[in-house]
Amino acid sequence: MTKAMKGFPPERDTQVTFANYGLQPFSHWGFRNMDATMRTAMIPRGGDLPKMEEALDPKLPGQQFVDANGESLSLDDLLDKNDADGFLVMRDGKIIYEKYMNGLGEHKRHIWYSMTKSLVSIAFGILKEQFDIDLNASPAKYIEELAGSGFERTTIQDVLNHASAIDFKENYVDPEADFLQHYAPALGMAFIPGAQDIQPSDAEIYGIYDFLVKFINKEKGQTPGVTFEYNSANADVIGWLISRLSKLPLQDFIAEHIWTKLGTNHDAAIVVDRACMAVATGGMTTTLRDAALFGQLILNKGKVNGNSIVSASWIDEILNLNQIDTTRFTNNTLYVNEFWRYYKNMWWIFDADKEEFAAVGIHGQMIYINRSTNTVIAQFSSQAGAGQVGSLEFRSKLLAIREIGAR
Repeated sequence: MTKAMKGFPPERDTQVTFANYGLQPFSHWGFRNMDATMRTAMIPRGGDLPKMEEALDPKLPGQQFVDANGESLSLDDLLDKNDADGFLVMRDGKIIYEKYMNGLGEHKRHIWYSMTKSLVSIAFGILKEQFDIDLNASPAKYIEELAGSGFERTTIQDVLNHASAIDFKENYVDPEADFLQHYAPALGMAFIPGAQDIQPSDAEIYGIYDFLVKFINKEKGQTPGVTFEYNSANADVIGWLISRLSKLPLQDFIAEHIWTKLGTNHDAAIVVDRACMAVATGGMTTTLRDAALFGQLILNKGKVNGNSIVSASWIDEILNLNQIDTTRFTNNTLYVNEFWRYYKNMWWIFDADKEEFAAVGIHGQMIYINRSTNTVIAQFSSQAGAGQVGSLEFRSKLLAIREIGAR
């Protein structure tokens, strides 16, 4: 396989660019150098450096797991075979396994993609306490520009649950789809010839917020709250609510209320759109250890070193499920053969009774939490495919993750 960025200067056929950074083999370099491939905003760390104790399990690297093809492989081999870039297991707050591949390392950041949604959901929980937000209200109550858009008739809770019944469909692969024609250029995360250079005066839809207001309509024949339909635009609404009410850029709100208090190892960064607004739906970049520390925060119900960053009640609400939550998810048959059984507040839920749930991102990113075994697993990947449903690489790693988490 061609090695990305080979030589100084790089050989032409190995050069990573904004056009190819998401394609293998270039993604191995691109996903850990997002500051170089696109625009980002810094999220500084704060406080004392964390003391991450290691209690490495010498048996785990060679332990056998059955992948999605029915083949038995050691954990090390399974990760290598299925495009993992980094994999870290914490149990009882201690690192029992840590492995880096494809040039990633302990001090290098990697793109989270849609795991960012789960972080933004936690940030919104902090905002909700500050402003006593009505989850049953329309987001247009707080963002008047959304009046007349597809988001006006839905509730904030429906937006958090991705059940907003909007007519925009998420299609990453069809070049003629609305995603690549309108949404991706606004996001500034996909190469569309000329899109990055266009000026605000020459584009009706320049940034993400323009897209939400001017493009999103309601889906005819659908009622908000009835059916789960994964759609990244929902996270953008939540990110906008955070900034509009707090009067802070999203990256500053995350820094002030989460990142500086979490006591991470490194600064983070978040991709910004053409209008320099943080991409709430998938722009976060951190080291693997810092992703695991965020997972540990959720495992500990919002506390770090005995201090509460986000209320336990907001985190508990993720797993507070009823029949409506079940029906909303099963109404979408796309996920009938998948491992998860619910989606609530921008978290994927495997087993609510065991308190087993996860943040998930395209190309194989995951922060997995299992409270029944006090386990957190953080995974970065650079899978070739942009979707998770039906991905053998993703399923293979997920089978191993859930088996490790259950022990």
